Amino acid sequence: MSKGLHHVTAIARSAARNVDFYTRVLGLRLVKRTVNFDDPSTHHLYYGDGAGAPGTVLTFFPWENAAPGRLGVGETQETVFRVPEGSIGYWTHRFLEKGVEHQAIVRRFGETVLSFQDGDGMRMALVAVPGAERETGWSDGAVPPEHAIRGFHSVSLLLEEVGATGAILTDVFGFREIGREGSTTRFAVPDLGVGGVVDIRAVGGFLKPRPGAGSVHHIAFRAADDAAEAAMVQRLAENHGLTTTEQKDRNYFRSVYFREPGHVLFEIATDIPGFAVDEPLESLGTSLKLPAPYEAHRAAIEAVLPDLGLGERRAA
Repeated sequence: MSKGLHHVTAIARSAARNVDFYTRVLGLRLVKRTVNFDDPSTHHLYYGDGAGAPGTVLTFFPWENAAPGRLGVGETQETVFRVPEGSIGYWTHRFLEKGVEHQAIVRRFGETVLSFQDGDGMRMALVAVPGAERETGWSDGAVPPEHAIRGFHSVSLLLEEVGATGAILTDVFGFREIGREGSTTRFAVPDLGVGGVVDIRAVGGFLKPRPGAGSVHHIAFRAADDAAEAAMVQRLAENHGLTTTEQKDRNYFRSVYFREPGHVLFEIATDIPGFAVDEPLESLGTSLKLPAPYEAHRAAIEAVLPDLGLGERRAA
């Protein structure tokens, strides 16, 4: 069974602006600088906790000319992080100070939620979680360790209906339906903290999405290893009539992909080998790492990749 969310991958425009927001404003660690394996002229940037642990990692394809996305039925509506219960006030003040577009604090499923958007309009939120202060965040970033983000709380999906997708969450990925609030059904992995929640908001007849900057490209669920991943693939086929792609080696995990019944692109990604496979833990994200087939073309790739502005970053 899955252990919840592995990572979320989204689309951005400016790579430099993306790095600035997620490191300087949200205080995440840039844990890996690589390229889109299918388009080496584009960065693939990974942010997370100090180690880039599964369940903490938000990744981006920054396509400089990407048009803005449009929210629609059949995509991820919101990506949600966990913070300590006493930190919402800190984050509200920080968003005001940094000019981050955000909404008034609300309560959902009994939890305190602060929704906000990045510079591309990506819909995000922070949830105050009791006990999250005992979890590990990035302790050497722009945000004081006591207020640092502690990985994912959840993702919310905007779908026509709940049933078929909910069946995959429960049967393949080990979630359970734990509550309903209005048009939203909540699924959770029992006793799992980081990345353990998926919300499905049912909105029949809504517009279809237009992918672009600010859109989530796909969400990935955890598999401990290749055997666990293969078992999920088999269960998808036998119980739900769904086939996946062949396994793809992404260097830091091995993945298969499929469209779930609501049309969101799902990935199953292994926990192994992790982000320290090609650089030491203490220096994660400090140099460009390329897949082996692209290494011979490093000079040409580096010449076309947009500047990340890392030399211009200031202390928060």
